[in-house]
Amino acid sequence: MAEAQSAETMADFVHKLKIADKEVNETYYWLGILEKQIPGFSRQLEPDLIEIKKLLSSIITTCRRKMKK
Repeated sequence: MAEAQSAETMADFVHKLKIADKEVNETYYWLGILEKQIPGFSRQLEPDLIEIKKLLSSIITTCRRKMKK
């Protein structure tokens, strides 16, 4: 997210947020692997990941609307 703050344009900002969203997806993947080793581990973090994903999605949608105006 820190990199997105140094975006040069709105399109660049959206692009960097989309990368952050992909990182959330990868985190889900690794948590699934950890879940097999430490049962219950990912359940503690899943609500936070869902919230982060929702926030990123909302910001991306808002920025895209602004770019169309």
